[in-house]
Amino acid sequence: MVAQNLRHRIESLGMEDKIFNVIVPKEKKIKIKNGKRKVVEEKIYSGYVFVEMIVTDDSWYVVRNTPRVTGFIGAGTTPIPVSPQEIEALKQRIGIEKPQFNIDLSLGTLVKITDGPFKDFDGKVAEIDNERGKLKVLINLLGRDTPVEVDSLQVKKI
Repeated sequence: MVAQNLRHRIESLGMEDKIFNVIVPKEKKIKIKNGKRKVVEEKIYSGYVFVEMIVTDDSWYVVRNTPRVTGFIGAGTTPIPVSPQEIEALKQRIGIEKPQFNIDLSLGTLVKITDGPFKDFDGKVAEIDNERGKLKVLINLLGRDTPVEVDSLQVKKI
């Protein structure tokens, strides 16, 4: 919302030559909702907007007086610039089209299944498929270790 307001103000006040880019950093994440895997977009730094600009009295006035802009990172009245390396790293992070699975479990790790038909069962990780984001977990079913395939988002470490 703030980014849209700011972009509109830049155009209406003719500040395109001083304010070049407005970034709301978002990344795609995989979440489980109603038993189904969904890709959702989440803000990386909630409440923050990055503005690439030449700081002059006029450009600073436009940004500072945009509705819903409440403060800035830095001491005093002028913001602190973010280093080009940090912006490049941020652009790479938000430019990833397909979210990656982040499975921080290893074989033999004890886990609790938190979702799906085997909810609240405890088990041990037997296989990890990083490409698909799936795990095979051995659970005790009818007195035997039974392998079940679950999504990596459906388990938590015990």
